[in-house]
Amino acid sequence: MQARNVVAEKIKILRQDHSPNLVLVGPVQLPVQLEGREITFQWYTWLNMESIPSLEGEILDVLSEIDFASSQQSSVLVYGDFANNDQALVRFHSICHTGDIFGSKRCDCGYQLQRSMNMIAQNGCGALFYLANHEGRGIGLFSKSLAYLLQEKGYDTVEANIELGYDDDQRSYDEAIRVLRSMRRKPVSLITNNPKKLHSLREKGLLTDQHVSIWGNPTKHNKRYLRTKIAKSGHLYDPPTRSVEQEGWGGR
Repeated sequence: MQARNVVAEKIKILRQDHSPNLVLVGPVQLPVQLEGREITFQWYTWLNMESIPSLEGEILDVLSEIDFASSQQSSVLVYGDFANNDQALVRFHSICHTGDIFGSKRCDCGYQLQRSMNMIAQNGCGALFYLANHEGRGIGLFSKSLAYLLQEKGYDTVEANIELGYDDDQRSYDEAIRVLRSMRRKPVSLITNNPKKLHSLREKGLLTDQHVSIWGNPTKHNKRYLRTKIAKSGHLYDPPTRSVEQEGWGGR
């Protein structure tokens, strides 16, 4: 019973009209090694409760009966006084199995993940949302492997997704925004290169005053991928000192 009370105290139900409830769990103390130093984040996870009980106690009653391992769940790392600090950085990071875990050079996702965590720690306040259903911009890991095969035959990342019958970008940020709102009411600065993404988040009610660029780690394997982000997905390349051409992967 004591163990049950420990976890029950860390469960919060996020309710919204006409949408499934979300269950938010945390914080958990999570020490992370970043560039030679240890930084402790506050880790939260959340779950869409559309097909499971909606009361805190009922969730714990059926916990072992739910097959959580067959599907990914999203989570968020929080640093500093996130609710009250005036200056907070937020990164909505889409899961990238190949880049984040294996360190693939075909994209810049692994770099962006580590760089975002460092930026948040250096800022003294922020949150990194790790979005589990965003693999391949929402097409899933299996379909992403098929898209990679097409890219090896000359298709760019946008063309490959479309050839497989998907939209260029199928991601939704609704759940992440609901979790963010439960943690903070003040505006945030979003770590992103994509103004379309920033615009769509604002349309959904995200309070954000600006974006912070996060370019870096170009390789011979991801040059076309990065160029396609700018040419077809509307990403802005606006680092303070170096141009696209100076980095060696800019378009013509």
